[in-house]
Amino acid sequence: MSTPLLETHDLVKRFHIRHGLTRRITGHVRAVNGVSLRVDAGETLGLVGESGCGKSTVARLITRLIAPTSGNISLAGRDISTLDAQPMRSVRRDLQMIFQDPFSSLNPRQTVRQILAAPYRYQGLGVETTAEQLLQRVGLRPEHAARYPHEFSGGQAQRIGIARALALRPRLVVCDEPVSALDVSVQAQILNLLKDLQQEYGLAYVFIAHDLGAVRQISTRVAVMYLGTVVETADRDTLYAQAAHPYTHALLSAVPLPDPDEERARERLVLRGDLPSPLRPPSGCPFRTRCPKAAERCAAERPVLREIAEDHKVACHYPDPLPGPPSLSFTG
Repeated sequence: MSTPLLETHDLVKRFHIRHGLTRRITGHVRAVNGVSLRVDAGETLGLVGESGCGKSTVARLITRLIAPTSGNISLAGRDISTLDAQPMRSVRRDLQMIFQDPFSSLNPRQTVRQILAAPYRYQGLGVETTAEQLLQRVGLRPEHAARYPHEFSGGQAQRIGIARALALRPRLVVCDEPVSALDVSVQAQILNLLKDLQQEYGLAYVFIAHDLGAVRQISTRVAVMYLGTVVETADRDTLYAQAAHPYTHALLSAVPLPDPDEERARERLVLRGDLPSPLRPPSGCPFRTRCPKAAERCAAERPVLREIAEDHKVACHYPDPLPGPPSLSFTG
């Protein structure tokens, strides 16, 4: 098997809880708890789950915006888990990120031309692709280079963020919910742009979202997260046709069907309760407090991510594949 472009092994991130004037550590939150992922060159791994499940923390760990507490991150076979700022500088040519809120990620005091030149300045390089060329590639006009971020719509600003991520011709782009802050009317446009750029430049994506409909449009494989752990991974078609984890069943049942009659007739799986606090995670299986199939074993024993079919892994004591493919569509 060839070396994956990106691989994480047993990735853990704990955030300390501090109290008092002395900022004494009184506990910790385990935001990411043993996440192992693989992304091959040119493919898209969709990472999905509810808000608060640790998806964005994984994105920041992969891009080394924050350091892992333990575990390993490898990019093209090179361990980048513990690299300092200077050696990470060269790694960032191959590893870029698109953020959820485009306006928060763009410097409001810089023109678009300055923003798109920043990656080259950071790397100590001459400009290889002009701002005008980058803007045209993402569907904007060359004259937009002289404007400031506040002069653009949300969709246009996200296109600028995409252009900045492309400037250094990276091999891997981490997309942290890149369409969730946009109007529904432009979400599909951004997804289509990302797919076109992937084909043109041979990019690999880690595409993070809570919307399984959007993930289906762009992903090659999908990993489902719950409370800091990966509970199911499979190729896209297998996951949507034969999801085996009860949490994945619930996520799929929340995606609207295009046929109104089918939508009215189908039975939704509604989860009881709220996502548990990572401060006090349940014993055993992290999903057991909301799972309709929970049994005594689930409280006593934490399930491991195990293979139930080729390239299909599930962390559940009682996996139950869906009987057939749902007729899902992207609604954005």
